[in-house]
Amino acid sequence: MKLKKTLNVALASLLMSTLFSGFAQAQTNATNPISKKADVILQNGTVYTVNAKRDFAEAIAISDGKIVYVGTNQGVKPYQNSKTKVVDLGGKMVLPGFIDSHSHVTAAVETIFSVNLVGKESREDYLHTIKEFVQKNPNLKGLKGFGWENPVFPGKGPKKEDLDQIVKDIPVVLTSGDHHSVWVNTKALELAGITKDTKNPEGGVIERDDVTGEPTGTLRETAQDLVLGIIADYSEEEYKEGILAYENMAAEKGITSVHLALAVPGSNALKALKALEAEKKLHLKYRVSLATDPAKGPSQVKSLVEERAKLNGPDVQVNSVKVFMDGVIEGGTAALIEPYMDKHNAKPQWDPQVFNETAAALDKAGFAMHVHSVGDAATKETLDGFEYAVEKNGKRDSRHQMTHLQIVQPSDIQRMEKLNVVAVTNPYWFIKSPGYYENIELPYLGEERASSEYPMKSLINNGVKVASASDYPITWEFDPLFGIQVGVTREEFGNTDPKLVLGPEEKASVADLIASFTINGAYASFSDKITGSIEQGKEADLVVIDKNLFKIPSTEIGSAKVLLTMEAGEETFRDATLK
Repeated sequence: MKLKKTLNVALASLLMSTLFSGFAQAQTNATNPISKKADVILQNGTVYTVNAKRDFAEAIAISDGKIVYVGTNQGVKPYQNSKTKVVDLGGKMVLPGFIDSHSHVTAAVETIFSVNLVGKESREDYLHTIKEFVQKNPNLKGLKGFGWENPVFPGKGPKKEDLDQIVKDIPVVLTSGDHHSVWVNTKALELAGITKDTKNPEGGVIERDDVTGEPTGTLRETAQDLVLGIIADYSEEEYKEGILAYENMAAEKGITSVHLALAVPGSNALKALKALEAEKKLHLKYRVSLATDPAKGPSQVKSLVEERAKLNGPDVQVNSVKVFMDGVIEGGTAALIEPYMDKHNAKPQWDPQVFNETAAALDKAGFAMHVHSVGDAATKETLDGFEYAVEKNGKRDSRHQMTHLQIVQPSDIQRMEKLNVVAVTNPYWFIKSPGYYENIELPYLGEERASSEYPMKSLINNGVKVASASDYPITWEFDPLFGIQVGVTREEFGNTDPKLVLGPEEKASVADLIASFTINGAYASFSDKITGSIEQGKEADLVVIDKNLFKIPSTEIGSAKVLLTMEAGEETFRDATLK
């Protein structure tokens, strides 16, 4: 028995050696290793390349920010000279740098300059936190905040009277954790001119008292826009501080590229991002989606083309637009084919024909569309528009994306594959979240829809390319390792009850999740030629992790630790334990 085990180990070692040497030979033949010495060598690692063959390697050589060799420890030696920095990984795992394919980076400004309600669990907690903030900042001209959650206020949402007890003389505008609703006080409603006679804007809801018709203090979707301008926006300098704070957090989590999923041309937020680019202070690759307006239809495409030409830069790539097709389940504003369980429903935010014509115009102009689509009716209308664009313009490498995809019809998954639509999923949400599942999703959707929400494996099995995203700050803890674990397990951390697994048939593999946070994210942003996998010629966007994700229990992936992050060969994070 001992002899058999020894032979098996020897055979495994031989196979691994053959794998590495063959891979290394292919790399060596492409470049003369003598002519291009490395600035940095990572060796003695478990390198999962995420290339087309999903090869493993042992070592990487980096020169001028690019990968010049991937292969064996032996094969990397000719790239070393006296100036080369050599990092012995001691078997630790190396992956391509993580890509967050839908994030609201500039919202990080809120964590510094407004009241933070994230993690508070009750109405009383919210009010106490708000009161403390006001007491510490007595000279406010308006109060902004974020992070309250809909399940704390079932039904019509939080009330203005609660805020009036704390703040009467200045406007208060507090954004919900999902950023699809705001909670305001009476002063804010007055300054915005919102009364019982104010009509709901297209695609929005002003929550009202059932008896009097008076606004209650909660505004949803496009109704938020009625009050967002009454308090001065954060300054460009404040946004810059927020963006840099986000970059530090992202580096600690192994993130090297991010899709800023909504940017308004001319806004302080976008000015700040471009200023940091000009100052060469950015350490992430950015892709930006410009905001669209359902009321403007195809007429807005000309100005979007002009903005794209002005904004495109070396670190900030602007080649897509953001489309909100519907809202969210918790706000009752996601568009469903079958009504909510209380019989109400919400319509998509775009008129179908207007969206068709706008989609065709955007597609013709070379934009990728990044569409917020939560409900199945929204997904159907979006795909109809994509099909119309193909009919009008012919097929092209469009890489349009649909994000969130909470409720999806199987037939529409097949349409996504046919149209080469990238699904941008949020694996952090693939759980029966305490508070949300029993208080929102079950009563709003019913058991059948709630238990089958957020498909992933079905998308992959049908040939849809899947990228993953956090939707920060909606997902407050946006570590991709957390996302990988939940995507594989579809359960809360520490859960031991099989009944609390959300749709076990939709569990994806570790390899699927890694691809979704790396090469598929690069594909979605048209950057797969330069990043997303560890291959010769690509930029050295890498993350070193203390554990091999393929060798540990899936329930431990989220506790793995990022030790080193590199973007284009530059260290953006190094843990003190890595020598």
